[in-house]
Amino acid sequence: MSERFRQHAGNADVVRQELATEKVVTVSLRIVERAVAPLRQELRAKARATVRFETHPGQQLQIDFGERQVEISGTRVKVFFFVATLGYSRRLPVRAFFDERQEHWFEGMEGAFRRFGGVPEEVLLDNARALISHHDPATREVTINPRLHAFARHWGFRVCACAPYRARTKGKAERGVGYVRRNAIAGRRFESFAALEDHLEGWIREIEDTRIHGTTGEPPYLRFSRDEAHRLKPLDGIPALLTSRELVRPVSSDRAVEVDGNAYSVPWQLIGERVNVLVTGTELRVSHAGQEVACHRLRLERRARIVDRTHFEGITGGPLTRAAMQSGSETAPVVPELLRPLSEYEAVAGGAW
Repeated sequence: MSERFRQHAGNADVVRQELATEKVVTVSLRIVERAVAPLRQELRAKARATVRFETHPGQQLQIDFGERQVEISGTRVKVFFFVATLGYSRRLPVRAFFDERQEHWFEGMEGAFRRFGGVPEEVLLDNARALISHHDPATREVTINPRLHAFARHWGFRVCACAPYRARTKGKAERGVGYVRRNAIAGRRFESFAALEDHLEGWIREIEDTRIHGTTGEPPYLRFSRDEAHRLKPLDGIPALLTSRELVRPVSSDRAVEVDGNAYSVPWQLIGERVNVLVTGTELRVSHAGQEVACHRLRLERRARIVDRTHFEGITGGPLTRAAMQSGSETAPVVPELLRPLSEYEAVAGGAW
């Protein structure tokens, strides 16, 4: 009976049914439940168990994604949190995204490498479909997504995947996700996504890096600086891996699209429209109705406003704001078909503006 109970993942009623059909033994469900009670406790303990193992400095980084409803600008939205945890020091960078896509995994890892100033020997992850194409539970054969394989070769680390259905072997990252939800995010409201990002940066610096860790008994930053920083593979100027992203963004009332916390200008006639955004390693290109309407150099910092002055031509009263003037200008194509003369808008409005 014990073998059948484990085979059916603790379903006592299925065991009762098989006893009746195969062994011609008719018993009540209650009798079976009493008989398997010790086995049920064993299964529960096994499900809760986390394989805790310590790694030497610089050996392993565990990564994971979590999600939580967060109030931003008065609206509750789902935010995804990338959490990376160094196995030895327990330093724990966090990045927030509106999605959990492959490029977000890559951005999160690259951000962690930059924060640490180096790359660990291996990165442990679960079987996220964006990263692992196939993982056989029986043979443990792993097929890594080709882009992750290229990413790992670019940065020089080894990919390790948890056994299927045993993501708890990645316990440090899982606990990190829960800690971020409870400590950094719970009960907080933010005026903007940029404000959320600022809060996370401050929380990492002032709370996470300096707290006394429950397992190590030391602040993560102290343990990292003393024992682990010099054991990571130096970055040596390794550039970010050039990956492209295709996004859809609304044009805000301030004539811009927001990407990664930065605002990039587009022709003012597109206010309220949804545009396609192509992000590469160095450029951001915006198109609408099949035509390119803006091209900017990608900015890596946050809360920057990147402006092409030609995008404001034709606005009544035409001077740019001081912030726009100070943001600089970039060359970008202007599509004549999208730029309408003011007379057309005056006709619709019933007179001059």
